[in-house]
This record gives sequence, structure tokens and C-alpha cells, in this order.
Amino acid sequence: MNFLELAKQRHSVRNFSNKEIDSESLNYILSAIQSAPSAVNFQPYQFIVITKPEMLEQLAKCYAREWFAKAPLCIVACGNHNQGWHRQDGKDHTDIDVAIAVDHLTLAATEKGIGTCWVCNFDEQQCRKFLQLPENLEPIALIPLGYENTTEHNERHLKRKEWTDLFSFMQ
Repeated sequence: MNFLELAKQRHSVRNFSNKEIDSESLNYILSAIQSAPSAVNFQPYQFIVITKPEMLEQLAKCYAREWFAKAPLCIVACGNHNQGWHRQDGKDHTDIDVAIAVDHLTLAATEKGIGTCWVCNFDEQQCRKFLQLPENLEPIALIPLGYENTTEHNERHLKRKEWTDLFSFMQ
């Protein structure tokens, strides 16, 4: 499929089947993350892949939603603000670099038929403690991955703003 079709197909999945993700698909997704561009190519991030059920159960305490606990795999996207590029006025681009890498993750997963969801509203301190993260690493997003359970209805939020609301042209 072409890129626009892929981008339109990607959506937040909150209903996972119990089918495991094969290592070939996971490696493909991780390669997509690795290929993501970052400011000055600093790559100020680390991605923690959690597959063990008991670890996923612990991680689910950071975001207590039933659907989240059912994902067979979760990737925790962490940013290192000490390694990120900072613009002359001090603007830190770490969060932007992490977001680009996570977007690569979600699109690669979509291409493989694997659902994802960005989770940013989680208990950051609990997550940090559970993963025993050093002070320099901030957990920025939890990305559960899994095959969508298509036996249940999934209402997608496909409504997009009009072009006139999103774009300005200066000529």
C-alpha cells in the first residue's frame, strides 16, 4: 500500500486479541524505530520492550485500563533530555525526536497488521520506579501492541479537520 493509505489505516487500538506478535514482525518494527530521524541525529531515546506477562501486569498498574492490560506486548518510549539537541534559545527537541520514532513504530506496526495506541496519561513516577529508570531517562509514552480483536466493534475516530482549519499558504 502507498504511504497515504497506510497513514489513513493507522488508528488507536484499544481491543487486543491474545495472539502473540512474531519475532520477525517485532524486529521489523524495531528497525523502523531505529531508522527514525532525530535532531542532529542525536537519537536521545531508549525503547524498552516488555513481553513477559508478569512484567506487563506490573506495567499495567501505571495505567489502570482493562484494555491496556490485555496487550501482549508494550514498548515504553523514553527520552534522554541530556542527550537531546537544544536550540540556541534552549528549546529541547527530545520529545519531538521521541514522537517521530514512535510514529515510525506505529506506522510499521500498522503495515504488519498490528495495532497500537499512544498512551501518555500514565503514572510517570510509578513507571519510572517499576522500570528502575535512571534520572536521565523520562518515560514519555507507553505503546501497547497487539492484533486487533475484530470480533468486537471498534469505532474509529476518522473525522479530520478541514484543510482550511489546518493549512495556511503564504505566497
